[in-house]
Amino acid sequence: MKVVVLTGAGISAESGVPTFRDADGLWEGHHVEDVATPEAYDAQPFVVHRFYDARRKALAAVAPNPAHHALARLEEALGDDLLVVTQNIDDLHERAGSSRVLHMHGELLSAVCRACRSRSRWERDLADLPPCPRCGTPDLRPDVVWFGEIPYEMDRIYLALESADLFVSIGTSGAVYPAAGFVQQAAAYGARTLELNLQVSEVTTLFDETRHGRAGELVPAWVEELLGR
Repeated sequence: MKVVVLTGAGISAESGVPTFRDADGLWEGHHVEDVATPEAYDAQPFVVHRFYDARRKALAAVAPNPAHHALARLEEALGDDLLVVTQNIDDLHERAGSSRVLHMHGELLSAVCRACRSRSRWERDLADLPPCPRCGTPDLRPDVVWFGEIPYEMDRIYLALESADLFVSIGTSGAVYPAAGFVQQAAAYGARTLELNLQVSEVTTLFDETRHGRAGELVPAWVEELLGR
């Protein structure tokens, strides 16, 4: 059985990953969208760097939860027949033990050079404009897909959806495309579809089956069920 799993903010939220939004939807007086576009970076790079530097540092204070660990167990059983596509830019899947993870929106622990386009593992701040490890140009930016940019490896994702027997969406709102359209893509090629989410999403009605509750409870139960335990 080939399985494609899509994970969103809901799975990381249960680990305590901070949203950096105040009650009024702002971060230090800025709309979060204002630090997540190429235009925002060109206009105020220091502010954008500070935002992502803070998020990068916050990763040390969180840990994978039972949902992440359950998906790692599923990979142990299915091997190459499982692909986890995540909209999250944290490293919680990897820290739980998963290796077949595709970060369609990039990764906090990576930087991309605007001069040579190389991508580098990165754990330090970027606000002090360090040089690119490859070309030496001080033009590194967060390796994160911003609004208006194309997510990573879409061709690989669509190929996986076309061959999937089961597509599972975990902790996503169904509001952000192209990920919100994955359920239709998978279903069009004959996959069974399952949604595991805290509440009804914008695409709930498109799934064959939906289960509502906390990811930390639903995902381990589903994995054990799938593995026949």
